[in-house]
Amino acid sequence: MADLPGDFWGGWIALITVASFVALVWLVIDIYRAASDPEDAHAVWDENLREGAKPAPLWWFWFILALMSLSVIYLMLYPGLGNWRGALGWSQAGHYDARVADYQRRFGAARERLLALSSDALAADGDAMASATHVFASQCASCHGRDARGQANVFPDLRDAAWQWGTPGVEKLADYVLAIAGGHGGDPSVAEGSALFSQYCIACHGPDGSGNPMLGAPALNDAAWNYGGDRSAVVASIAGGRSGTMPAFGARLDETQVRLLTVWLRPAAGH
Repeated sequence: MADLPGDFWGGWIALITVASFVALVWLVIDIYRAASDPEDAHAVWDENLREGAKPAPLWWFWFILALMSLSVIYLMLYPGLGNWRGALGWSQAGHYDARVADYQRRFGAARERLLALSSDALAADGDAMASATHVFASQCASCHGRDARGQANVFPDLRDAAWQWGTPGVEKLADYVLAIAGGHGGDPSVAEGSALFSQYCIACHGPDGSGNPMLGAPALNDAAWNYGGDRSAVVASIAGGRSGTMPAFGARLDETQVRLLTVWLRPAAGH
């Protein structure tokens, strides 16, 4: 029940709730009485308009009163009066925990089995790959396309063997970045990194790595480094980013879903 408010705020919530409810009851009863026995019954406006001539139907009053009674019962059974736990002891946190426990009880063994399979065995499991397809469609397809082949010349193809930030691409890019920072970007030993840079980096950092202040892209062809100029720091900048590019999905996808997507995205999966 940790999702309930503390004593201070709980007291104010209970006071405001009870006061508002009492005021509403008084208002409904007062309006009903006024409509039944108006003080200005003799007054007439615009020739034929008379106070209380068309009062609200009586069933409206009883209907509202019944709803108020249900509200009282609800506040007795469930949390609603500050830190009052309710007679049933229900809470959002408890309900969530119960649902998670039920899910784990029903599907935990099957999920553990999937995690224990090798990548090849998992790729050959039709049901598992169907689940991976659903996960991709709900979480990834809006950017990378329904078939994971990329789109709009912005979001990369995920079904080929070329990975924008994977090893050894990251290391080759890092070597090239260090080379242009040292003034020898034309060295043949960093030619592969140069090709990767031309494919993925020049849009922001420029063909010569001079950067673009309008985009917040720093210069890479000098000795000034925002996050460190040694090879490990450059690799970390390329692999993980410093300001973020693709949103993090660690809080949205669990270990099994990540594993399924990893296998599903392999070219060998044949999707």
